[in-house]
Amino acid sequence: MNVGFALVLIWSLTITNVLAELPVPQNLTLLTLNTEYLLTWDWDRDQTTTGNTVTFTAEYMGKYKMQRKKKNWSRVCERTIHTHCNFTGSDLHYLGMYVLRVRASADELNSDWVLKDFCPDKDAALGPPSRVELAPVGNLLDVTISDPLTSTQGSMKEHVLSLYYHILYWSLSDDPRGLKPNVVNSINNLVTLPELEAWTWYCVMVQSRYDYYNKTSGYTAPQCMQTEGDTQWWQIFLYFLVSLVVCFLLVLLPYTFFRFYKYTFYPTIQLPAYIQEYLCDSSLGSEMPILLTPESELCCDNLSVYAEVVLLEIHIPPFTAPPSGLQHDSSRHSRQGSEGSGDSGVYSTEGGSGQQGSSGGGEPIRRDKEVDKVKLEEMGEEPGDEGVPDERVVDVCV
Repeated sequence: MNVGFALVLIWSLTITNVLAELPVPQNLTLLTLNTEYLLTWDWDRDQTTTGNTVTFTAEYMGKYKMQRKKKNWSRVCERTIHTHCNFTGSDLHYLGMYVLRVRASADELNSDWVLKDFCPDKDAALGPPSRVELAPVGNLLDVTISDPLTSTQGSMKEHVLSLYYHILYWSLSDDPRGLKPNVVNSINNLVTLPELEAWTWYCVMVQSRYDYYNKTSGYTAPQCMQTEGDTQWWQIFLYFLVSLVVCFLLVLLPYTFFRFYKYTFYPTIQLPAYIQEYLCDSSLGSEMPILLTPESELCCDNLSVYAEVVLLEIHIPPFTAPPSGLQHDSSRHSRQGSEGSGDSGVYSTEGGSGQQGSSGGGEPIRRDKEVDKVKLEEMGEEPGDEGVPDERVVDVCV
């Protein structure tokens, strides 16, 4: 019985040792870009002999500490179910050398550690410029390059002092089949591309390079820009033509519309009232003219226009007394025209004293009537016809 118990015990220990052995992670790989580091590995879930979930632990330590008896590992990921671990925020110096290790765990069972050496300066990939901008300067192009960025948004030139840029540029007018891009290398962030033609489109791509470990980044996306030059005559004419059109649209059209509206709806010369009553809708109380339709009833009468007859007004100056040497004889007022002599006169009385309005016999003289008679006789009218209007206009000098 002791022999059988011993056989069972030996068989149990063997099964336990087999179950205690977990497979190690496979194919440790670092995915890096500038100062971002991601450690990945492969794990076959079918290799797990237990039914429990497998977790992973990842650590790192400086390589120079590997010679010490007491090793102090820095743990980054502990019991994670993922098959990757991010070492970006682990404060790994870019020029340092480190050892990374990973193991698998299930319940109380652990696999062996898998080690991997890592030097960021040598093994980390270099990224392209973070941004590229083009600007025309005459018939040349200025290329502004922004440095690749670290995980903390710093410049990679702080870690790679000999970083420089490889610039490719070509003209879009070139034959694509025989295209040979021009190349410019520069450590500066502002580069002027030489030997370009005016008014020509050029495309540019930029790559970061680090020759010590033969690192090269990918190229940036192509960016195209047209160079400038002297303004051509047809462009000047086009600008002038466009300015005329804009001036016409902004100034002349509104002014023309305003004048048309003003003189159409608010004329300076108003129509007579008897015409406006046919053109305005009095039922609506509006003074604005309305359009006439073929059905509109508009009665029109013949309208005769005559020139206005202007009668000249004759002003007779006041009659003055004759000189004292002349005699006025009231009895000799006669109508000389009837006798054929053709003249008339005013005579003073004999022996007059020269006073106005009296004769030698002391009787007043009717000077106003006498003057009127003279005026009528000279105009060819009879004295009794003063009330008969005559349309003739005669210039009379008195």
